[in-house]
Amino acid sequence: MSKSPARRTVLRGAALAGAAGFGLAACSPGDADGNDSAVPAKPVELGAAADVPVGGARLYREDRLVVSQPAKGEYKCFSAKCTHAGCILSEVEKKEGSCPCHGSRFDVTTGKVIQGPAAEPLPEVPVKAEGGKLIAG
Repeated sequence: MSKSPARRTVLRGAALAGAAGFGLAACSPGDADGNDSAVPAKPVELGAAADVPVGGARLYREDRLVVSQPAKGEYKCFSAKCTHAGCILSEVEKKEGSCPCHGSRFDVTTGKVIQGPAAEPLPEVPVKAEGGKLIAG
């Protein structure tokens, strides 16, 4: 009476199923806190306006936003949530933001798609400089 092999097979299968479920949850486009919105529901203070270089951009990954400053004192803000699968942009180089999930690239001064698979632009978010700080939303 050897119940061990069957039991091991069942336990191994259960462990693999649990690991697969964890992997799917970790890669899902939704956020861990359940907030799936691409734009902030209320104003968010991002920090010093001087942190965004003129002619460049800065990624605020924790706030899921990207801010560019095309000309001195002119700010543009977009959601950093990729419109393809909902992943958050991982980096900004010059004026391009890139998604780590499937390689989409966006112009962070306009929100437009530079490279797919994303087909929709990043949603624009209102932003203003107030007292030397950037406020988005």
